[in-house]
Parts: sequence; structure tokens; C-alpha cells
Amino acid sequence: MSYLQKLRALSMVSSSILADYNFSLVPVLYRRIGSSPAASNPRFYRTKKAPQTEECETSGGISTRVSKNGQRISRATRKEAQAALLEYLHSTRGIQFMDAESMSRNSPIFLEKLLGSVEHEGDVARSITRFLRYHPINEFEPFFESVGLQPAEYNAFLPRNLMFLSDDDLLLENYHVLCNYGIERNKIGKIYKEASQIFQYDYGVLLSKLKAYEELGLSQATVVKFVVCSPYLLVGGVDDGFAQVLEKLKNIGFESSWVEEQLTDGNSYYWKQILGLLFWFKQMGCCNEKLADLISQHPDFLFEDSGSKSLSLIGLLLKMGSSMNQICSVFLQFPQIRAGKFVSNMRLCLLFFNEIDMGVQEIGYLFRSHPLLLGSCTLKKTNSLLSTLNVGKKRLCQFILENPEELKNWKLGTKVRPLPEAEEVIRSKQQKTQFLLKLGLEENSSEMKKALKVFRGKGAELQERFDCIVSAGIDEKDVYNMILVSPQILNQTKDIIEEKLYFLVNNLGYPVSSLVNFPSYLCYTARRVTLRFSMYSWLKEQGAVDPMLALSTILACSENTFLRQHVNRHPRGMEVWQNLKREIYSDSIASPAH
Repeated sequence: MSYLQKLRALSMVSSSILADYNFSLVPVLYRRIGSSPAASNPRFYRTKKAPQTEECETSGGISTRVSKNGQRISRATRKEAQAALLEYLHSTRGIQFMDAESMSRNSPIFLEKLLGSVEHEGDVARSITRFLRYHPINEFEPFFESVGLQPAEYNAFLPRNLMFLSDDDLLLENYHVLCNYGIERNKIGKIYKEASQIFQYDYGVLLSKLKAYEELGLSQATVVKFVVCSPYLLVGGVDDGFAQVLEKLKNIGFESSWVEEQLTDGNSYYWKQILGLLFWFKQMGCCNEKLADLISQHPDFLFEDSGSKSLSLIGLLLKMGSSMNQICSVFLQFPQIRAGKFVSNMRLCLLFFNEIDMGVQEIGYLFRSHPLLLGSCTLKKTNSLLSTLNVGKKRLCQFILENPEELKNWKLGTKVRPLPEAEEVIRSKQQKTQFLLKLGLEENSSEMKKALKVFRGKGAELQERFDCIVSAGIDEKDVYNMILVSPQILNQTKDIIEEKLYFLVNNLGYPVSSLVNFPSYLCYTARRVTLRFSMYSWLKEQGAVDPMLALSTILACSENTFLRQHVNRHPRGMEVWQNLKREIYSDSIASPAH
């Protein structure tokens, strides 16, 4: 029985069956098998499309995978393909058995490409064997995939002028050094991606670097964990930052085994940054005892993103004017929350304060006085809070400064209630109500509610503006009626109302009594009034309009109507209009309007 036949017989009971369920299939089309520049035989190139990522189906207890083009690939077919690839790599290409087995088992994407190049009907293993006899593959592709890299990651590492692993003896040598040292093959890809230069070390160099870390007092298993998490440790000599971190932590009671427990597979750690954070803790006045207690309770201060979250927190608090002692106090009283989440919450609070137009000094005060509160609350979005609290930005800023603890009631997942009205607001509302009652409106009527919404400003100001119009020479009853018709005339300050009354009488030549029939005059901007009446005066001089037009006739109509009914009645009307408009709207007119 041939070696290939033995593999076929064993394939159905091999423990490698379990590994099939761990295949990670990626929906990407990759290079055709045999597309290496080194392949000179034109038969190496095929036009058949590579199979798409497959989806798993189970029917009658038989596991199959269905590619996007509908082609079914059974588990048995894949096992035969793996066996054929293993025999090719080991027996034909002379790759060590363990390496060849790893490449055939742990390169599912490459295997799918290979299956896409042969017919699935009949003897799959024989078809693949025959295909490989005439179509040499780029062996670096299944190799890189088997060590944990995806095609998108390893494409940049594929040698341009090589396609056989045996042609890169240093790569294989250093790969074997790592394997023999105890590093899992599927983690070597991360090392290659972050420190590919170590795979070109001369014989014996890489092993000596690994042994150098053992001389720091680390076990071989610990060195393996550190190297996988920080591959750059193998570049150059023993990393000074790494050694100092271990020494400083050991001095306060943390052995290297504890440090190893804090590391997470798949993450990378930068020890110089962690060393810098330890320096900052020292600068903040943390003695060894306090630092040991701090790190034991919150190891993520050092190891979450290599301490960058903690450094961000320190930088943010320094910008807000916090002292070193205050920052140290924040860390010593830190809540049971990860540093990254704490910093994220603080940034959300800063964004919220900016969006409600809070002053810089006030923001700094809140960050200095309530840092733990700000870091513990994940606030709702600003628009949502403004709407639910039913409050303006100015009032909200003042409320937060007076009641900062209320922020914890506005975090995600809580029911937010509208803010109670301020005493000043309540008093102003009462004054507005009393004023409207004088106008003859019934309390709590729809007209009363509508008027309350229209009026802006404090209640006391409404009476002041009312008195201003009365003092101009209009009877109180007439002013009451004017307000009922156009309540918005009281939304302007007393000074503005006085300026508009003066302009009406002294510049336009209309009696103040003309406001009784047209109170809306007080609502128009000075530019609009100036432009319309300047044009009207010119037209009167030309004898083109009635010399006694009412205020409403001149101001209330739209611009198009004014042009059609008045300006266009004179041949030069439009020219004069444009000149006046350009002059009035370009100059800064001392206007009573807003």
C-alpha cells in the first residue's frame, strides 16, 4: 500500500477531523495556482475562476460546504485534497513531514483554490496529484496561511522571484527555531507580520536571542508568551524597556509570571510605553506601596493598549488644569471600570459640554472637581438630552454647574425626566400671564397658551415695552388691540421700539396713529423699510405712484408684488431699485431692526 493510500485510509478516523471545524474561510479571490513568475510552462496558467467562500450545510449527517457558485465540497473531498497536498509537499517537494502536514491542514483558503482547479467528480486525490505534477504551486502561500496569516496580510510578504520554500533556507531555519522553542505554529504568522526581519537571521542568532531573555530569569514558557505578544523583542539586543518594566514590577512585588498572566493572545505590547506610564505614576507621587495596590486592583492601567488609555487620561486631566496630586487621587479612587471606558466617558462628557456651549473655565472646573463622576457616566446624546430635559443650552449649563451629580441620571439606560422650571422662569411666566389677563385673555385658554409661546423675554419686560408704545401717543386700548393682532411686536427691546417709532414719524413722515391699523410695522427690519420707502419716495418724485399710500401697502406685500405694482411702472424703476438695494444692503445702516 502506497503512502498516499495509507493516508486515505486513516483520514476518516484521524484526529485531524476535529480541526476541520476551525477553518476560517474568507470571501476573497486569490492568485491562480501556478501564477508565480518562476513558472514558465504555459500550462501552469488557468482561466478557471477560483471558488468563492463556502457556506456549511448538513444533510443526512454528512457535512458539506457550498461555495457561492453553488458547488458542493464535502468533508471527505477536503480530506482527500489535504492528503494529496501533504504527499506532494512531503514526498515530491521534500518538505519536512511536520511542516507539510501543518501546511496541508491549516491552509483552507489555498486548498479551496486548489480544488477549484480540478474536477470534484471521481478520484479527487488522483486529480490533484496529476494537477500538481504539471502545475507547481507557490509554496509560500500555504506556508504563510498555515502560520496564521490571511492572504490579504501575507501577499506583501510573498517573494517575487521564489516559489519553493527550500529556496529560502533561513526562513525555514528560523521558523524551526521558533517551533522547537515551543511557539505554536499558528502564532508565528503574527511574529512574521510584526518582525519579519528575524526570519533572515543567520544560523544560531535567533536561538541566542531567545536564550538571552532566559538569562533575565524568565522560564522558556514565559519567554514564548512575551515573544508572541511583543515580537519586536527579538529585534536587536535584549529590549531595555522590557527589562526595566520587569525589574520595576518585581521591586514592588509582581513576578514575571504575574505579568505573563495579564497578557492577552493576539494583542501587542510596547514596553517602553508601559515604562513611561510607570514613570508618570512616580511623578504623581505614588509610592511603591500605593503603586502596588493600584496595579493589583487595576492591571489594565498598564496593559490595556500598553498603557495608552491611562496616558490619555493623564494628558486630558493635565489639559483641564488638574495637579499631579489630583490626578494621583483619581487613579487611587478609580471605580471598577476599565481605563479605556473611563477615558471614553470623559470624552463624551467633554463633547456634551462643548455642544451645549459651556465655557472653557466651567468645563475645566467640572473636570477638576468631579473627574470620577465624569468618567463613570456614559451620557446620552446631546440632542436627546436637550429634548427630553425640555431646556435650553444656557439653562442646562447653569443647572449642571449647580448640580453636577445629576449627570449620573442622564446616562444610557436611564429614564430622563424634564428639569423643573427655575424660580426665575416661573416668576416670569406669572408676570406674562398677568399681563395677558389685562389684555382680556382668559386664564388657561388656548389663546393664552398661544400668546405665552409667542412672547419672548421676561414677563416684566412686556409691560415696559407696552408702556413705551403708549408713551408715543397711542391710547392703551388701541395698544391692547395692536398686541392682540400682532403679539410679536413686544418681542423687541424697548430701545428698538423707540428707534422704529422715531424713524416712522421723523423719517417716513407718518403719524404714530398709523400703527393702530398696521402694528406689524414694528416687526420689519430697518433695511426693508428703508429700501421700500426710498424707492417709494423716488417714484413719488417721478409722479409714478399715489403719494398717499398706506404703510401696509408699501411694506406688507412681497418683493415681487412691490416690483410689479410699483417699481415697474417707471422705465428706470428697476435700475434705481437695484442701485438702492445694493447701497442699503452693503452698508452698515444704523438700524433699529433685528
